[in-house]
Amino acid sequence: MDASRHLPRARPQAAGFTLVEVLVALVVLAVGLLGIAGLYVEGLRAGRTSVYRTTAVTLASDMADRIRLNPTGDYTGAGPGEDRDCVNGVDPCDPDSLAQDDWFRWLEELRLRLPAGAGATIERQDLAPLEQFVIRIEWPEVGQETPASYTLALQL
Repeated sequence: MDASRHLPRARPQAAGFTLVEVLVALVVLAVGLLGIAGLYVEGLRAGRTSVYRTTAVTLASDMADRIRLNPTGDYTGAGPGEDRDCVNGVDPCDPDSLAQDDWFRWLEELRLRLPAGAGATIERQDLAPLEQFVIRIEWPEVGQETPASYTLALQL
């Protein structure tokens, strides 16, 4: 009798992955991708916030320059100003009319460049011998209850 006939046959080595291994790998991959997606969304939000803040800084600096050019004009309040056509008009404007014209044009720019609901205020404070103007810009941010803001203090 042949001895090799009664010996158990060796099982062939398994090649590839089992279904359980594939499912575990998919779960690990899905958790990792969800984490990456969350970071991506947070990065987009932070990028949008930084663009709005940079815009607010630029707009506040623009109004500060307007006040420096017309220090006797009445810039206090929250606008809205009036289109007096002081820059292109035939007749020159007095300082208060120029301030109203500046408010009007500046608020138009603010509303174009910041989200709906954005606003601004300017306060004048007497700090003898200096005067200080406090320019405050606020705008709504998605996901925040209180609006974001930027404040610039200008001393003349």
